[in-house]
Amino acid sequence: MRITKTAVEQAPIPDTGQAFYRDDNLKGFALRVTAGGAKSFVVEKRINRKVKRKTLGRFAEMTAEKARKEAIKFLGQVADGQDPIAEEKDQEAESVTLREVFELYLKVRAGLKASTVQDYRRLMKEIFKDWQDRELRNITKDMVQKRHQDYGKRSQARANNAMRLLKAIFNFARGQYEDSQGHSFFPENPVDRLSHVKAWYRVERRRTLIKKSELPAWFSAVEQLREAGGPTSETIADYLMLLLFTGLRRSEGMNLQWEDVDFVERTLIIHDTKNREPLILPLSDFLTELLKRREGQHESSYVFPGSSGGRIIEPRKQLFKVTEWSGVAFTLHDLRRTFITVAESLELSQYAIKHLVNHKLPNDVTAGYIIMDPERLRPAMEKITQAILQAAGQSKTENVISIIQVQQSK
Repeated sequence: MRITKTAVEQAPIPDTGQAFYRDDNLKGFALRVTAGGAKSFVVEKRINRKVKRKTLGRFAEMTAEKARKEAIKFLGQVADGQDPIAEEKDQEAESVTLREVFELYLKVRAGLKASTVQDYRRLMKEIFKDWQDRELRNITKDMVQKRHQDYGKRSQARANNAMRLLKAIFNFARGQYEDSQGHSFFPENPVDRLSHVKAWYRVERRRTLIKKSELPAWFSAVEQLREAGGPTSETIADYLMLLLFTGLRRSEGMNLQWEDVDFVERTLIIHDTKNREPLILPLSDFLTELLKRREGQHESSYVFPGSSGGRIIEPRKQLFKVTEWSGVAFTLHDLRRTFITVAESLELSQYAIKHLVNHKLPNDVTAGYIIMDPERLRPAMEKITQAILQAAGQSKTENVISIIQVQQSK
């Protein structure tokens, strides 16, 4: 058949799949018809010993004569030794935008934690908002250095984190986007400029914690928060105690659910940890009583439910109150550092401490053979608990438990 407007309109629709109607006059030019009735013009040609097919356009959007001219052009390029399909793909790959590469990066790295993805998206929106629709090849070294410097005036740590993400995106693009010869479209990473000129900010790791001398005032302020009234204040007070007496990260405590607490074995389990390894902790007497008091008080599946359903969110208001009442400025992560510092001061086994806070021991072959079940960690947890209570002015666990029980009887 000769592919014309009439021939296309009268072309039979297959019952299933698709059918091809090839032009008698122009070899390689064809009409593709699907069972759904869609009709498209295609051109086929053997290129580098492989038959390649290109869709020229849909019949509703392109005339038969226009499609014939496009097919002739394509076949002429092939006759001249070109590969139009590969060249078109190369052009598309070379023109990808930062947004497109970022989204593919997240798709390929499907194992990233939800919190990590959320932080990456915040960085893209906050620091690279005006770059997202820019072609990746047009992001230069000078642009990177200036953006890093500009945002460093606000937060050096945030500027560094943003550029680490951008560097990861470019490294991903270097391997993901290659031409038909296997050469990368992005052989250079513009973020490397920061290393070459030593422009990365030196951000000191936070070393703040609640000192032992500050614990009595802090402890008293948390109890004052508990007595302030309202389920939210009580929930946050208990949450702060949990972080202090376990060393859990803030999100680990926030996401704790009742199904993760075992009162029979006196343990709790954290499934979603930073190093992706589940953490099972023994509950001290103090925490067992605290959690038993909370059990049944709320219908939520979360141990620390939020006021509007789900889990609690960042308790900035309550933290400000505790800081104001105690005179002790602190962050939630300071409670973890306090727990670890107290544990270290007791000269406990380093293996026990690292297992309690779920820190890996890199390059330590012996650590891989040590099985730390909760019962082996329980004496260490009790010692740390008693040391914190003593520093807080409560020499015996019972003294603190009595405070909790008084609240329960109200």
